[in-house]
Amino acid sequence: FNGVIVVSQNGQITYSKTFGVSDLDKKTVLQLDDQFYIGSISKQITAVLLLREMEKGHLHLSDPIHKYLPQLTEKWSDSVTIHQLLSHTHGIIALDKPLECRPGSRFSYSQIGYKLLEDIVEKTSRKSFIYLANELFNSCKMQHTFYPNSNKPAHVVNGYSEEHDGILNQVQEPLKGIPVAAGGFISNAKDLILWNEYLHNGKLLADTTYKMMMTKQKNAVRQHPIFGSTEYGYGITVSNRDGIVQLGQTGYVEGFPSMHFYYPATKTSIIILSNISWNSNDIKKIFYYHIQTLNLLHLLLKD
Repeated sequence: FNGVIVVSQNGQITYSKTFGVSDLDKKTVLQLDDQFYIGSISKQITAVLLLREMEKGHLHLSDPIHKYLPQLTEKWSDSVTIHQLLSHTHGIIALDKPLECRPGSRFSYSQIGYKLLEDIVEKTSRKSFIYLANELFNSCKMQHTFYPNSNKPAHVVNGYSEEHDGILNQVQEPLKGIPVAAGGFISNAKDLILWNEYLHNGKLLADTTYKMMMTKQKNAVRQHPIFGSTEYGYGITVSNRDGIVQLGQTGYVEGFPSMHFYYPATKTSIIILSNISWNSNDIKKIFYYHIQTLNLLHLLLKD
């Protein structure tokens, strides 16, 4: 394992450790404040920004997306709703193609849906998504988290992917083809602990909105490549693994596998950020150390 692991309880860090290096050529030792691309952990941030627009009365989740994005030309833009974008039940596979299923009828994990949420937030707020995201991070005192290319100081580690026989190549374009709102935010472990403290303690959303975000949504059930049958709220998974309520998300862009979970019963967070993708063609092997660490935490929480 090459990366960072942090565990906290009641907002206080109880375990933190770095393993390995941030730059293989320079042998630079990883630091706790180093930043990583966090992949789909980004989706809960986008969901919060969208839900805050709802709380301001700027939109309704039942609204068809054409109301805010009139530039969409396919007929489905009159029937797909914001709720369906949030819950991955919209059926959009491309902006210029028919839907793969009737809106709301089944789950299909989507990056494009969260890019459309970004566009809707910009339209309803009349502000750039970059500005809103960085404003949110500042309010949470997350000084090491931001939208890429937004002129904030960065110490983003290099990401590496195994090509064959243990040979690692540096990933030059981790976000190739991935919208930032769906998987491209940059953060570090301590900031993600702060995010959980703000999100899960009523500091970002009204109680009713938070409950909506953490509710398993109709037909939002995925066959997750690591965890199997997995249920989704808005931008976040909601499960009862080992009889313990677990809220959070895995994240992956090439070279950067990550995990970010919160356990409300004990107010425990675990953040696992890595910058090496071993066995890059096998997602379970990429997350091998993450899974073993998560399983160990579950044993401790059950005790």
